[in-house]
Amino acid sequence: MPRRTATMLASTLMLIALLCAGVFLPVPYSEMSPGPTVNTLGEHNGEPVLQISGRKTYPTDGHLNMTTVRVTSADYRMNLVEAVYGWLAHDNKIVPHDTLYPNGKTEEQSTQENAEEFTQSQESAKVAALKELGIPVQSWVIVSTVVKGTPAQGKLHAGDVIKAVDGTAVKQPSDVAELVTRHKPGQNVVFTIVPAKEQAAAEKEHRTATVTENVTITTARSTDAGARRAIVGISAGTDHTFPFTVDIKLADVGGPSAGLMFALGIYDKLTPGSLTGGTFVAGTGTIDDNGKVGPIGGIEMKTVGARDKGARFFLTPADNCASAAKDTPSGLTLVKVNTMSDALAALKDIRAGNTADLPKCTVKG
Repeated sequence: MPRRTATMLASTLMLIALLCAGVFLPVPYSEMSPGPTVNTLGEHNGEPVLQISGRKTYPTDGHLNMTTVRVTSADYRMNLVEAVYGWLAHDNKIVPHDTLYPNGKTEEQSTQENAEEFTQSQESAKVAALKELGIPVQSWVIVSTVVKGTPAQGKLHAGDVIKAVDGTAVKQPSDVAELVTRHKPGQNVVFTIVPAKEQAAAEKEHRTATVTENVTITTARSTDAGARRAIVGISAGTDHTFPFTVDIKLADVGGPSAGLMFALGIYDKLTPGSLTGGTFVAGTGTIDDNGKVGPIGGIEMKTVGARDKGARFFLTPADNCASAAKDTPSGLTLVKVNTMSDALAALKDIRAGNTADLPKCTVKG
């Protein structure tokens, strides 16, 4: 065989081998891409996203779209060719697998965590919207979870209302850990609670729960990476009673990042006039009970998804502004917001056509 033919054959075989390696060689990466956007003022799968009963509501128009990101599953093994293609694709993002699924987190664990965060974001959105409207919301501290194998198991239960610890009134979740850690491991701590069943019955009957119990628990020594301290094995959270019903109907979505857009949608339905003035506005951001907007992941994917659907303005958490502004989709204005009040002020300017006054995102933040 002539040398030239042999060289060409060897090169061809080498190329085929490299291509095969690229197809079959797994790499430790995952892919993020733009996901669906849903108008919180509209319908999804044939039913309203926001359903409010027991309170007067008003017609709305325009869009207040929440945005999402698609990610590859925890058990998906990307090959080298897919990774290279993703790196070259403008609308996708390739990230280390551990960024999305740290510490070997499974698909089931990730889904459960996202569902819990989504539920919490809905509650905070309701509270933030009603507070902005000056509508009272009753709140209390509850047992969110009880860790299996800890002193609290069998003594405290998820949904129990924590009224006091060692006789000191509890006003916020952080008070619980602070009061427990005043003890040394092995010492007793006394929880004054309203049992979850009693609280549920009181809510159903629209009355205040009056039955309380004192529960004594012997603390244990913590075993996590933090400082050694006394623990009982619970996490505390907040629950609320609303003066009317607000249901958020949106399946197959997880995580906390829709909080701001849910809060704005609720506010719009409870106030006369149009919050958007008929404009297509999208956005993202976590929200807490006081209306503080927090950063989210995948901002570049969400702005692309919003613009593809027709959004003209995108409400962007201040801490995401610099990243989002590096590659802003054509025709989309990124509006910087720190709080729900900032978002309402921006929407007022958008309705009035005062877009020059909007606080816009820049690469500096």
